[in-house]
Amino acid sequence: MNVKYLERFPEFLEFRASRREGVTDETVPSGEVEVVPTQTPHEALETAYERLRLELASEILRALKSAEPALFENVVVELLVKMGYGGSRKDAGRAIGRSGDEGIDGIIKEDHLGLDSIYIQAKRWEATVGRPEIQKFAGALQGQRARKGIFITTSDFSREAVEYVSRIDSKIVLLEGKSLARLMIDFGVGVTSVATYEVKKIDADYFADE
Repeated sequence: MNVKYLERFPEFLEFRASRREGVTDETVPSGEVEVVPTQTPHEALETAYERLRLELASEILRALKSAEPALFENVVVELLVKMGYGGSRKDAGRAIGRSGDEGIDGIIKEDHLGLDSIYIQAKRWEATVGRPEIQKFAGALQGQRARKGIFITTSDFSREAVEYVSRIDSKIVLLEGKSLARLMIDFGVGVTSVATYEVKKIDADYFADE
């Protein structure tokens, strides 16, 4: 058992140095510990997977914040297309890059048929996005007689901004940095697979008597 490896995941195992009955100090090797499992192997695997996702999401956010603005724009385009918006990637790229006026960075189709449009604002920020920025975006939507918008940022939104969105008629989705990174992982944007583990269980029907 690799103790140093397990120490990276303290939530998996409880380490308890113990002396078994009848075992003296002379017979216990120096540094020996008894590993007491607190999770099933399946639970431990799920916990490890979620922890790896969190670490990867943090890496993605750091990369986005340090990258050139053009890369962030490219990420927005690719993610929305993979989520089913914008039709083709070429069409989506033109839509995202064509605006920039009145608080709008782009317009993208809601579906492949273009039945409705979604207006986009993207901010590669460190600071929290407050209510004034959202109000400006909502006003821009009204000026375009638009009903739907997405405000994307690498940072976060203030409580006042979130409350404001919940009270207005326009449908505005706020996509903060952590959610953006998770969607990039889920839809394979800016990430690559390094390993796949297939978990199997016994087929009880196979062994059942006919």
